[in-house]
Amino acid sequence: MIFANRMKRITEFRKLYDADRSTSLDELKKKYRNLVKEYHPDKFTDEQKKAEVESISKKVIEGYHFLVSISPETAQSNKEQYQAGIASSQLLDFNYKNLVLRLDFSDGNSYEYFGVSKDIYTKLCQSDVQARFVRRKVCDSFTYRKVTQNHIV
Repeated sequence: MIFANRMKRITEFRKLYDADRSTSLDELKKKYRNLVKEYHPDKFTDEQKKAEVESISKKVIEGYHFLVSISPETAQSNKEQYQAGIASSQLLDFNYKNLVLRLDFSDGNSYEYFGVSKDIYTKLCQSDVQARFVRRKVCDSFTYRKVTQNHIV
């Protein structure tokens, strides 16, 4: 369920933060701090209101971490390591749902790529060399985030 709703969550979190793709990490952090202050459950004594605000607070925290993970600044700061990893690792598996493509690599890293069209996915499935297709048509073309890092021994 979470995987299926990633694209919707990007829109929802950006709306919550009044942010877009170009919002800097510093701006995002300021907005996060303000939202955490505004929706902190300890500010409320009414139990119903407190529970409601606690739910919003959890969404604020989740949204912040999610938006930081897909930020262009985050991608840029990890670019060298990311490119080295995908260049030297084998593509082990992939799956696709609702414009989100997840790629699992042999180094234990997995990434989600957002906004991948059904056409791109179909071409990936039909490709003779899927790893090459991924490196040429997906890895540097879509907003992505690292979702796992397993240490393979």
